[in-house]
Amino acid sequence: MHALIILKILGLLLMLFSMLGNIPPILVSLFYDDGMIMPFLQSMSIIFGSGLTMWLMSLRSKAELNTRDGFLIVTLFWIVLGTAGSLPFIFSPLVSLSYTDSIFESLSGLTTTGATVISGLDFLPKSILFYRQLLQWLGGMGIIVLAMALLPMLGIGGMQLYRAESPGPVKDNKLLPRLAETAKALWYIYLALTLLCALAYWASGMPAFDAISHSLSTIAIGGFSTHDASLGYFNSPSIDLVAIIFMIIAGVNFALHFTAWQQKKVKHYFLDSEFQFYTFILAVISLITITMLSKFEVYSTIEETIIKGAFQVVSFATTTGFATAEYSSWPLFLPYILLYVAIVGACAGSTGGGMKVIRILLIFKQGFREIQRLIHPKAIIPIKLGRHAVSDRVIEAVWGFFAVYVMAFMLILLALLATGLDIVTAFSAVGACINNLGPGLGSISSTYGHIPDPAKWVLCLAMLLGRLEIFTLLVLFTPMFWRR
Repeated sequence: MHALIILKILGLLLMLFSMLGNIPPILVSLFYDDGMIMPFLQSMSIIFGSGLTMWLMSLRSKAELNTRDGFLIVTLFWIVLGTAGSLPFIFSPLVSLSYTDSIFESLSGLTTTGATVISGLDFLPKSILFYRQLLQWLGGMGIIVLAMALLPMLGIGGMQLYRAESPGPVKDNKLLPRLAETAKALWYIYLALTLLCALAYWASGMPAFDAISHSLSTIAIGGFSTHDASLGYFNSPSIDLVAIIFMIIAGVNFALHFTAWQQKKVKHYFLDSEFQFYTFILAVISLITITMLSKFEVYSTIEETIIKGAFQVVSFATTTGFATAEYSSWPLFLPYILLYVAIVGACAGSTGGGMKVIRILLIFKQGFREIQRLIHPKAIIPIKLGRHAVSDRVIEAVWGFFAVYVMAFMLILLALLATGLDIVTAFSAVGACINNLGPGLGSISSTYGHIPDPAKWVLCLAMLLGRLEIFTLLVLFTPMFWRR
């Protein structure tokens, strides 16, 4: 394990984060004159100074990263930057968050969970509101992906970092031959979608500040908003429609977006098995939700029923967490089916959370294969995605992930119950945080601010597990990882 190289990369990440995370809010503070420049300057100075010190301590170190280095860097990245991101909340006299709440809010932003401990968002300074949205945008694609574009220039190999960070069961697919080019391509697409989303929100009647802010959390599939009522604040079907479209787009594998941009064609979307299953889930759950809302006459018009039902399904299915309705007051069947569809999550290679659609698809295909084997015990039945057979090694990895996911879910649920939460709140909190969804049911349908501090720390762990897809974090606790 190359300790100095790890220190060098963490120093680089901290310096990048200090500038990318603090300079834009400072500019916003100057524009709106909200008096929040000093907290961000203090934060930037501390974070940049810490990163520079780590960088200088390891300046002359050069080596190729191995697999263990990659896992450790990625995990430390989220822990260190989650802590660093809490400083503006701690230093700000107008936010008044405790250390625990500041860490929770920062990690929730960076992991794109969207669970908040803050109420009264409508009255907070613009710079703080923008900072929360920016945290999600930086965490969505991952500032670490941006760093990978720089690593080759510093004489540091980044492939192991890419493998540790990249979500989904298949981790070796690169869009372009060189890693730096892949990282740049992902960021260009990410930035372009964010700009398009901001323009669409603005054209739909959203004020410029809100349009930019919500575009950051929409494309990041984060769910933070500048208002307590989330997107429901605007009460606009056109804004809801824009959000639905861009949430669906952000929930798609970015490799498909890259191919569409490169080839100037969209047909490959419909040839992708994961995309087909993804849109099928969205369509079926939306139909069920709209039908149930109509049956119980929750809304007075069919147009309102369709738009609010479809919006909430897409928001939960992509693990964004925006809200336009009091979904917790819907017929009890619906909030739970929304929570379950969040477990499925978005596509692998997207900014969304959950188990990922491709894993669920492979689990279904494996289950169907076992049924076929009962009828034909000696038959050789391959599992295919499109025209390509999936190796048994991938299937084993998917089932291994599912088993560990269930065990982690149960253990975190027990830990939350031990802190005094009721079963509905605890169950939905685990589902909301480990799937990076954000809003839950029961007493956390709007904010997590009133739950006990021990429960918040447990949920911070759940958010990290969800963002790192469990194995990346758990591998650090195995004795084999630390053996030479």
